[in-house]
Amino acid sequence: MDITQQASEELEKILPEDLARTFESAYHVFKGEAEHIDDLLKSGGTLLRKASKRLTQTQMIIGIAVLAVAAVVAINKAQEE
Repeated sequence: MDITQQASEELEKILPEDLARTFESAYHVFKGEAEHIDDLLKSGGTLLRKASKRLTQTQMIIGIAVLAVAAVVAINKAQEE
């Protein structure tokens, strides 16, 4: 493996900051702050791109399904309050 491949792989790791940015943007959008939608799409897209290189298609589908279920549950709980 040459140095460019190693550097490329190092850059593509999913960092805690990637997760934090995505969840922070999602929280703001969930609160109704529509100006954060662009941030959510950008950070979510970055996270999805990085994850897609590490996971199989089946793992990606299951992961997205779990996130969708969690989002539905969170929205239902928020509407009940």
